[in-house]
Amino acid sequence: MGSLIDRHTGFVAALRDAGLPVSVAEGLDAARALGVIDLMDRQALRAAYAAALVKRPAHRPVFDALFDLWFPAALGDGVALAAERAEGGTEERDSSIPPAMDPQVQRERQELRDLLLEGDEAALAQFARAAVGRYGRLPGQQSWFSSAVLQALSPSTLMASLLNAVLQGRERGGMAEQVARRRFRERIGRFEEMVAAEVRRRIAEDSDVQRAARLAVRPPLEQLDFNRAGRADLDALRREVYPLARRLATRLAQRQRLARRGRLDFRRTVRASLSTGGVPLTTRHRPRRPHRPELVILCDVSDSVSSFAHFTLLLTFALREQFTKVRAFAFIDTTDEITRFFAPGMDVADAMTAMAREADLVWITGRSNYGHAIKVFDEKYRDAVTPKTSLLILGDARSNYGELSLPILRRLVEAARNAHWLNPEPRRHWNTGDSAAAAYGEIVPMHECRNLTQLARFIEDLAS
Repeated sequence: MGSLIDRHTGFVAALRDAGLPVSVAEGLDAARALGVIDLMDRQALRAAYAAALVKRPAHRPVFDALFDLWFPAALGDGVALAAERAEGGTEERDSSIPPAMDPQVQRERQELRDLLLEGDEAALAQFARAAVGRYGRLPGQQSWFSSAVLQALSPSTLMASLLNAVLQGRERGGMAEQVARRRFRERIGRFEEMVAAEVRRRIAEDSDVQRAARLAVRPPLEQLDFNRAGRADLDALRREVYPLARRLATRLAQRQRLARRGRLDFRRTVRASLSTGGVPLTTRHRPRRPHRPELVILCDVSDSVSSFAHFTLLLTFALREQFTKVRAFAFIDTTDEITRFFAPGMDVADAMTAMAREADLVWITGRSNYGHAIKVFDEKYRDAVTPKTSLLILGDARSNYGELSLPILRRLVEAARNAHWLNPEPRRHWNTGDSAAAAYGEIVPMHECRNLTQLARFIEDLAS
């Protein structure tokens, strides 16, 4: 059992490293589950681990990828391919012949077509394993590549043949073709996923499973670093930002109601003093009228924080619906108001495109200059910050060793109802190089905010 225990602890540690919240108790629950299942049944093993360790559907792809690395379905070429080679059923392909002209490749493409047509998942997985064994290693290369397999077999080009086999002369372009096309597109995508999983398994087997896990698995969305988010990630982040924006607006409104009591209610105070002989020991105050707060956002959109800038603009777009008044300002080395690009009904992608084309954000160098940007903001938009305003600053506080305009920022913060700074850099990098995080942090409470989890934590902390 020693090797199984090592596998278990390594797998649980890999899940934690990938960002999945797995507690010690949940790890023990999974270990106990191993004692009541058939360890030779891999699907039962997967289900037991998933039931004990996976909390959210979004975490399942990461879990499955790591499970396949730590508990692989096969070793080496796998049983099926090994048997074929023992019987002499396979032959080495001449790499000088283009795949489109190679008879062996054509036979395998026909086999892949038949499998896609049938939709047999187990047979398709076995075929993917064999295909990686044959084509996954390029000549002279030691590693494995899914691109080489997909280039040789080109499964996407089988679509026409698959449709012809299903439609059998029926009119094209109708509902039947759309349904069939969608079904085969899903099967082809599933085959490509099988190839990628098999390549990851081969790499882990040849090198080190921990290293393969770190390279192969992306963190879940809530743990994804904003500065590493791609276009598809930003689309997913956009859906997650709206509920967080609502919570942020609620938290800021609560802080405003708790920060200051309403006006003194003289009549209720005198009435309460009758119980103490006319001495007003306890004052009574009129409740403050609930209102939606006003918000000013000042965000760095320089290249050094480009992905974070995309996220901040998504947040700005979501927040505009939660506040009575939102004014948004962007800067690189000078500042311009970008509120006009986020009008109601505007698409966020169109707003970002228009802002990049029309906003006046570059003064001289086009490199971050927080000092000059703050000075321009004060000179041109000082009226935006009032006692009703929450000021939210977003940026890495790296000013390329330029001026900081600390007195101006202090005056702006004092004029606002409250102020907060979200910094996308890891805290350990603050105050290194040209970072002015400490200087700005003395004026504005600065919070590390690199992912959705940290943003949610910041919002929750506002209530405390």
